Formats: sequence, C-alpha cells, structure tokens
Amino acid sequence: MFKGILIDKDEQGYRATLQDIDDAALPAGDVTVRVAYSTLNYKDALAITGQSPVVRKFPLVPGIDLVGTVEHSEHPEVRVGEAVVLNGWGLGETHWGGLAQRARLQGGWLVPLPAAFTPAQAMAIGTAGYTAMLCVMALERHGITPDRGEVLVTGAAGGVGSVAVALLARLGYTVAAVTGRPQEADYLRQLGASEVLDRAAFSAPGKPLSKERWAGAVDTVGSHTLANVCAAMKYRGVVAACGLAGGMDFPATVAPFILRGVTLAGIDSVMCPRPERLQAWQRLATDLDIGKLDLITQQIPLAEAIPTASRLIAGQVRGRIVVDVNA
Repeated sequence: MFKGILIDKDEQGYRATLQDIDDAALPAGDVTVRVAYSTLNYKDALAITGQSPVVRKFPLVPGIDLVGTVEHSEHPEVRVGEAVVLNGWGLGETHWGGLAQRARLQGGWLVPLPAAFTPAQAMAIGTAGYTAMLCVMALERHGITPDRGEVLVTGAAGGVGSVAVALLARLGYTVAAVTGRPQEADYLRQLGASEVLDRAAFSAPGKPLSKERWAGAVDTVGSHTLANVCAAMKYRGVVAACGLAGGMDFPATVAPFILRGVTLAGIDSVMCPRPERLQAWQRLATDLDIGKLDLITQQIPLAEAIPTASRLIAGQVRGRIVVDVNA
C-alpha cells in the first residue's frame, strides 16, 4: 500500500481524496518509481478541483511531475537505483501521475536527474521551469538575443513566469514582467525583472497593431493578453506561447505576422521529444541560478495538495509548489 491522491468520478460526483492505494492498482508500465517529490501546477489544480476536464480516465492519480528512485525496471536503458525525473507524457491526464508515493511508468518517458540538482530542486523547477526553458530556447532558435531589445514575460508571478524571468535575466536579457498582483513587484525584481507592468494594460481588447516595443515574449496567459503582446512586438519579434490561464481564445488579427514578420512559437511540454527534454534540463543545470529556487518555491506535504489547489486556481499562490509525498 502507498499514499496518494486519487481522483474519481461516478454517480456520486467528481472528487479528489487522499487515501491508501493498493500496489495492485498501479497502471501498466515497465518501470516502477519510488516517488520523493511531486509538484502542484495549474493543470494539477484544474484536475483536483474538477474545474476543467483535464482528467481523461478514472480513477487517476494527478500530478504532471515527479522525481524519485527506480525500484523496478524492465526497460533496457533504466537502471534500478537510478534517480529520475518525469514531466508530462500524459501524467495526471491519461496516466497515473506523481502525487503519490509510488508510480508505474514507461521507461522512455524518464530523464536522469541532473547532478546539479537535488530531488527537491528538480521539482522546484518541474514542468513549469522545464517549459520556461523550452520558451527561452525557442526565442534563441529564432534569433532573439539580449541585444535585440526587451523581452516581456506575462503571468510572471506564476510558476512558468517566475522561472522564465530568472532564466532570461541570468542570460543577460532586459526583462519586463507582467502581473496582476502588484504586491509581487519586489519578488519579480529579485528574480531579475527590470520593470513590472500591470496586467490590466494587456487583458482588455486592444488594437491590431500598437507601438513596437518587445523583441521577444514568453506568454503564459493567452486570450487578449497574447493578442496585445503580438500587437506590440518589434519587427521580426518572437512570442513563445505556452499557457492559457486567461483563456484558450486568441482574439487577434494577422497584422503583426504579415506586416512586422512576427513569429508565434507554440511551446508544448507534454509530448516534447526526449532529445529536446534532455537539452532543456542540461541548459537548466547551467543557466538557472539555483539560488533563486528558494525565492520561487514553497514546499507542502501531500495532505495539503488538495486545499492548495483551490488557492492556486484563485491566483493566491506565487512561484512553484513542491509536494513532499512522504511528509
């Protein structure tokens, strides 16, 4: 038996509960991992609260991240005793995830834990930090260097946004951070933001084109915010879009793309190919100031994950939430 959060849906309704789970209930997979830490992301909070149809099969353990030690392996490239990290691949959606003390998985989904990080630090980064790194890599791939001008990060006090600000600042970019929580301005400046902007300036319907300002952007919000960011990009600017906290819609025109040559780069962390995952984690090990992780992160025991999910949805949580599944 092991402890875990289990989401179920039946004639009694939708519910998430912390309970003891029999090992025999674990799904199919060629690797079994003793989980040390998981995280609580926006997607996990949606799954736990049932506010969005994230979970595709029931019952299911949520948690799109985990780090732990391999207990059993039938995969030729995964060794018993190896420390591993997993992000995405349908965890917490179609496959049992990390918010439990044990997980059974496909070995091809796993990435070795980089030597630069402790297990808790790896989860302080988690899917949010790994996604932020993918966004930075996309900006670089499209030629956005620090000398091109300012880079904007929306939803900057959230998990992806916090790590994106820290990464970009460490790499020498001038970073402007957008948040709806003015009380987090000092926090964002500590991460490296040179300017903190009010979300209200981006969240209402705007013009098809506005004054050119941003060389690059990382958008975690979507909807009108993403449309307004695109409208204010410099000629041949690049926007890495990875989130939809403000909505799935994109109420924009093609004007920024055909008149200014703006590139909108979609970032998918869930099914991202393994070579790019490995590159992202290698870059995090060299480009992220580990000292910033304590500023970004709070740690909670597994029993607090369910009530914390509601606070996260309400926008009352900043940065990253690491879940100690054994506490």
